[in-house]
Amino acid sequence: MLLYRFLCCLSLAVFCCFPLCNTTASAAEPPGIPILLYHRLGPTVADGMTITTTVFESQMKYLHDNGYTVIPLRRLIDSYLGKAPFPPPKSVVIVEDDAHKSVYNYMLPVILKYRYPVTIFCYPSAISNAKYAMTWDQLRYLKKTGLFDVQSHTYWHPNFKRERRKLDPQAFEKLVTTQLNKSKSKLEAELGGKVDMLAWPFGIYDDFLLKKAVAAGYVATFSIERRHATPRDSITKLPRYLLVNADSGKVFAQLLHGNAVKRNVVY
Repeated sequence: MLLYRFLCCLSLAVFCCFPLCNTTASAAEPPGIPILLYHRLGPTVADGMTITTTVFESQMKYLHDNGYTVIPLRRLIDSYLGKAPFPPPKSVVIVEDDAHKSVYNYMLPVILKYRYPVTIFCYPSAISNAKYAMTWDQLRYLKKTGLFDVQSHTYWHPNFKRERRKLDPQAFEKLVTTQLNKSKSKLEAELGGKVDMLAWPFGIYDDFLLKKAVAAGYVATFSIERRHATPRDSITKLPRYLLVNADSGKVFAQLLHGNAVKRNVVY
């Protein structure tokens, strides 16, 4: 009888300690944060990466009308660095890759209307050079609004998979080092501020590239993956939703809830 009572007490103690602790930890884990990635905007869909101004404004209005808070990307990164708690539910991040001129022409008026923060990932070789890209003066204006931050997208947006096949290891390492360092130094020289975040071109990365990014002074790097960023993610492998024009209406709402439609987007 004494042995029976002892075993019952022991079982109860184990049940009380372990399951409750695990359940509490799971329930307390903050929900993920969607990082919404845009490339180009315009009045019509010029290609698979273009979102019409009408759709973009409807998305921003949906965020506003449904109680979402658009936070700076830096706020999310600070939580991974232990400088702030993980953002609360219904937080959203907005980013853009390539510094396309349509950001100045079509995104800016909508962003000014809603006062949402945006991070632009820029490859400096195109700025004030390529017809499709913004100028340095336009980027400076965006920064002066207080709503835009500009971070690195390498120097000229190489496809690192293709370059690795073409180059010997020493030449490839030199290319990677140049792409990471030159972009960072150029952006800081032209625009001021701290450049320590990197969006991988085409979402391509591997362990070697991640190590080179850390060595170049980047604290956070980003891929392209249609899911929320969660507290469990590595700060060097943060996912982003590459949005297309079809991500509107109910599809956009489902995406924000973590139920994104799977897409094969040609980058």
